[in-house]
Amino acid sequence: MKVLVTGATGFTGCHLARALAKRGQTVLALVRDQARGKDLARAGVILVPGDLTDASSWAGALEGVEVVYNIAALYRQAGLPESTYRRVNALAAGDLVGAAAAAGVRRVVHCSTVGVHGDIDSPPADEDAPLRPGDVYQDTKVEGERLARAAAARTGIELTIARPSGIYGPGDRRLLKLFRGVARRRFVVLGDGRIFYHLTYIDDLVEGFRLCADVAAAAGRTYTIAGGEVSTLNELVSLIAEEAGVPPPRLHLPVWPFWMAGAACEAVCRPFGVEPPLYRRRVDFFTKSRAFRIDRARRELGFEPAVDLREGVRRTLAWYKERGWM
Repeated sequence: MKVLVTGATGFTGCHLARALAKRGQTVLALVRDQARGKDLARAGVILVPGDLTDASSWAGALEGVEVVYNIAALYRQAGLPESTYRRVNALAAGDLVGAAAAAGVRRVVHCSTVGVHGDIDSPPADEDAPLRPGDVYQDTKVEGERLARAAAARTGIELTIARPSGIYGPGDRRLLKLFRGVARRRFVVLGDGRIFYHLTYIDDLVEGFRLCADVAAAAGRTYTIAGGEVSTLNELVSLIAEEAGVPPPRLHLPVWPFWMAGAACEAVCRPFGVEPPLYRRRVDFFTKSRAFRIDRARRELGFEPAVDLREGVRRTLAWYKERGWM
């Protein structure tokens, strides 16, 4: 099978491209910067120059491709206007589905996020839970889903949408502050720590993507792809502490002073394009529950997470330690 992966120089896309190449598939990666793709090339991935925001650069990348995995996205960066998020996370999603259909691609697997559901009132939630995005990233991911579905309906191409929960594993840096803070005994829990936090180990996510592409019945469907275990924040940090060989965090502080301080930092820093030292989204980490059912993916895809939470934490912690980041 010949496939195209967007976002292949990022954490998730890199793991996906490598795994598919290892399975013997011909994997193309749409990349803006060839230098960033050197490791992919060594793994047998074919680098194709292109930019997700420039549809004229996709023609060569789509030729002869059977499946497109659209993994590229802007996550959260300071100083970026909403129009930039919309161009990458929303408009490009619809345009890519249309271009893939015109090129004869069989299926597009579009990576969205469980974040489109916002905070979950009665966890765990499933794919039919209300869409309640809470920031520009989540807003544009909702719009990306809508535009991708509209393009698929218009052209007849198969489309499968995957919504991962929080992704982690070797290669990830977004959870480095959490792991390092706990391991160095500097992590403070805001609030009671009883909110749910649902993680997805990267290898399990990659397998979920592959099933979204390969299972015939997945055409036109949307799936939550997540780990098999849901923990509270207290349970997660205690597990990290145990694997790091330190006592679990005991200090809990009230949320509201930090939320107010985050709002003030954003107001001061954002006009200058500076990353705030504290922002409300970081505080939201301690207040918003994220717990999801994966029954549909299990039933329709045969998806079954293979890496339990403890093993995933152990592997991730080991990777951080190897790089001297702990």
